[in-house]
Amino acid sequence: MKKLRLQNDGYRLLLFNYKEWLDILGYAESTIYYLPNHLQEFFYYLERQGISTLNEVRNETIKDYYAELQQRANERTSGGLSNAYLNKHQQALKKFKEYLKNHNYKHFNIHLKWEQYSNNEHIDILTQNEIKELFLATTYSHEKESFMLRDRALLTILYSCGLRRNEAVHLDVSDIYFDKDRIYVRKGKNYKERFVPINDYNLRILEDYLFEARLEFYNANESEAFFVSSHGKRMSGQSMLNRLKHLIEITGNKTLQEKHITLHTLRHSIATHLLESEVKMESISKFLGHSSLESTQIYTHLVKQL
Repeated sequence: MKKLRLQNDGYRLLLFNYKEWLDILGYAESTIYYLPNHLQEFFYYLERQGISTLNEVRNETIKDYYAELQQRANERTSGGLSNAYLNKHQQALKKFKEYLKNHNYKHFNIHLKWEQYSNNEHIDILTQNEIKELFLATTYSHEKESFMLRDRALLTILYSCGLRRNEAVHLDVSDIYFDKDRIYVRKGKNYKERFVPINDYNLRILEDYLFEARLEFYNANESEAFFVSSHGKRMSGQSMLNRLKHLIEITGNKTLQEKHITLHTLRHSIATHLLESEVKMESISKFLGHSSLESTQIYTHLVKQL
């Protein structure tokens, strides 16, 4: 079912934006992969029924769709589809309904099971003062200055430059264009390559790490990676997250410590802070590497949470 081709331009656009929205919210890669696949199956079913717009979908449509799923043979094992697999289809549609609600689409009035599921999931955002506390913590985050400078550079890349987790992991030394005040973010899965501007202050933070600290890490000169671990390997996303958690812990800020903070939270935070500062939506979208303004508009909802 992975090779289904949608003919409806509207469905294809919704599917693309839905997948990017899941990524913006920081869902796991497996979720970002599987939920759009299940939604694509639903759209394919609608096309076969001659339903070309969402406002034509009724509760009976959903019931008939799940009845067809329940009758489908399992391609890997004998028998029908498992309850767990059917529940994933439910999850995809419920999350899609949440996506539509957050984008003010009011013509998908269907009832789904387990409606007690929250359609207003809270996302923690760091305040600007909390960001300042994290940067301050890098001045005492380790006994070795090389680790402290690396911590500061990490915050700069993930917050000040708004890079995604994988983009930070795969950043190379050659991607920092010191002479042009730009960072090159190479094309990754589902993302477009882009250049991110960086001001002189943040550029000096990266310079301090690169020229004063990076080579102190084991075998760093043998790696192209900008962020290297104490073992001389490319620093993993988990290692970056561990350093972030350490910074949060040593601030002593209980409010900050009680928040659910991930690497993606830093990206959410810079986008929200830019929006609060009345930076144009188009500029924020370009800065984050979004494919559409609709994807960036999720941050207007995050601002309302604060």
